[in-house]
Amino acid sequence: MPALSIITINYNNRSGLEKTILSVVSQTFKDFEFIVIDGGSKDGSAELLNTYASAITYSVSEKDGGIYNAQNKGIKNAKGNYLLFLNSGDFLCDKHVLENVFLQKLDQDIIYGNMMINWGNSTITEGIMPDTITKEHLFKDTLWHPVSFIKKILFDKYGMYNEKYKLVADYDFFFKVIIQHKVSTKHINVFICEFNVDGQSSKAENKLIEKQERSKVQESYLTATEIKQLKNKLQNELGFFARIKKIIKGN
Repeated sequence: MPALSIITINYNNRSGLEKTILSVVSQTFKDFEFIVIDGGSKDGSAELLNTYASAITYSVSEKDGGIYNAQNKGIKNAKGNYLLFLNSGDFLCDKHVLENVFLQKLDQDIIYGNMMINWGNSTITEGIMPDTITKEHLFKDTLWHPVSFIKKILFDKYGMYNEKYKLVADYDFFFKVIIQHKVSTKHINVFICEFNVDGQSSKAENKLIEKQERSKVQESYLTATEIKQLKNKLQNELGFFARIKKIIKGN
């Protein structure tokens, strides 16, 4: 059993896919398998898979049912102890990333690091995850899947991604396993990948869908009272930051 299965899904993003592949094959740590699920692209992505066939453990190019249907295909074919979902266009920060993670000999159910966020126009910011993933954190944010190493056994035990969600099935999964089932987590101070904000959930036309789906997830795992309390707490925090900003600007 390899230590890790890297699962990359792609649809008509040949240039992004190649960038992802190159970051994976350059890793100094080699105890992983590489799975690529392409949704039947027509832009040359399938041909690219042939070019890098020797570096890819398993690949397929066929029509699928969307993001999480594709990722579930990857899960079904994965044999690694941990799974990392690195979508096309996202790439590992440097060639030592996996070595820096797996030489630590960690055994928690979910190990997660930090992320470089590429906003376009040469703007990149550092995204630092909290040391503990709490109910409060998930309510206002999420756990970023491109920096999360998830034990495959969690999908075997608690189920794969719920494909009724178009954009937030990973958010639903994290709520289920971390908040409901209290699996173990560990934050490591390693920048795992650079994330491109051009993904589906980042597109303006999908923001309403994402918001609606996040609300459904929250209602599935939290009581109405908890949701109200968390909304009030978040509103108070936003109000505080707004006041601080106003005071600073006033000075």
